[in-house]
Amino acid sequence: MTTTAPKSPTVGLISLGCPKALVDSEQIVSRLRAEGYDLVPEYAQADLVVVNTCGFIDSAKAESLETIGEALAENGKVLVTGCMGAKPEDITAIHPKVLGVTGPHQADAVLASVHQHLPRPHDPKIDLVPPGGLKLTPKHYAYLKISEGCNHKCSFCIIPDMRGKLRSRPLGMVMREAEQLVERGVTELLVISQDTSAYGVDIKYQKDFWAGQEWETRIQDLARALGQLDAWVRLHYVYPYPHVDKLIPLMNEGLILPYLDIPFQHGSQKILKAMRRPAAAENTLERVQTWRRECPELVIRSTFIVGFPGETEADFEELLDWLGEAQLDRVGCFKYSPVEGARANALPDPVPEDVKEERWHRFMQVQADISRERLKRRIGSEEPVVVDRIEGTTAIARSYGDAPEIDGVVVVENAGNAAIGDFLDVKITGTDQYDLFAHRLD
Repeated sequence: MTTTAPKSPTVGLISLGCPKALVDSEQIVSRLRAEGYDLVPEYAQADLVVVNTCGFIDSAKAESLETIGEALAENGKVLVTGCMGAKPEDITAIHPKVLGVTGPHQADAVLASVHQHLPRPHDPKIDLVPPGGLKLTPKHYAYLKISEGCNHKCSFCIIPDMRGKLRSRPLGMVMREAEQLVERGVTELLVISQDTSAYGVDIKYQKDFWAGQEWETRIQDLARALGQLDAWVRLHYVYPYPHVDKLIPLMNEGLILPYLDIPFQHGSQKILKAMRRPAAAENTLERVQTWRRECPELVIRSTFIVGFPGETEADFEELLDWLGEAQLDRVGCFKYSPVEGARANALPDPVPEDVKEERWHRFMQVQADISRERLKRRIGSEEPVVVDRIEGTTAIARSYGDAPEIDGVVVVENAGNAAIGDFLDVKITGTDQYDLFAHRLD
């Protein structure tokens, strides 16, 4: 008995413009062919058409728009990429029926759009990697990287030197990865980057398409879009810029978790200036207090550095006072350590190691007392938690206020038949300085 192999989906590609655009087209068709798509020369043969546009001069733009219109008329399923895609509104204003628009040099985004609108038939001989790629985290949560690199030049950090400037992934590409993860059973998405708040600034908040809707590539839009998926959404590495204020209403709507991971690093303006920290001039303390008034459930975690070059006892006391005012929920602290190539290494007045050690212990004691009091406020509350591991009849779980690996846990003593990844409704019954204790509700 013989069986007929499934017909490979077919894609037509029209490449306009300069040789650089042609190379982009070559990359796209090479990857499509490697994935099993057939490339065809005629509209009638294609299940979908990709138009790689040119936007250099007006006549090239006109040719691109005319070609898109022809492809829509002859085929109907059209994806647009290339230089004109840098301003998608110029395309969608004239051709609103295109399936999606991506900018130049975005082969990954083009492939993701093709996958969304024209899935390739499953082939067990070559489909060794699930959609969204292999993950090294447990099945119920995954990290979702939205950008690479960083535009800041913090004096203690060499990440921009190693990873380059900020490079944001278009919103549509991020959302397609997030969808694939949720379809595989992920119930918690941990959004990460070097600077989550700056998402999209490098591509001028480029417009993109997802779920039949136009979105801007910026953190507020991404958070709202992710909130439409059936998963917890947790934001990490958020800098306290003013536009972060717009995320708080999304927490109150239940679209993202009331949790922010913000690396404040210090409370002394003098030290923050020496660190060359972004938003150092902003009144972050007032902003934190405003967030808390608007969203009382908000949990804030942060990291700090003590013993930075030039840090005096007065600077350190200012940091402790800042901590007392901010009342942060989860805090980590590091003793300053020179990193090869960091600009801070050249700063005068290094802090002796024994002073760093003494300040670190004082810092941690102050914060332990704050954390304990913050957790006590949640005793008696009823909350959902997610199970990370089982120890006999006890579940080690996390609440909305606990990121995996870095925050505390919720110890559920009567977990019953709970399994890893399950969500349980619990009542908080007790706390120590870092963890919560709870009973499962019937």
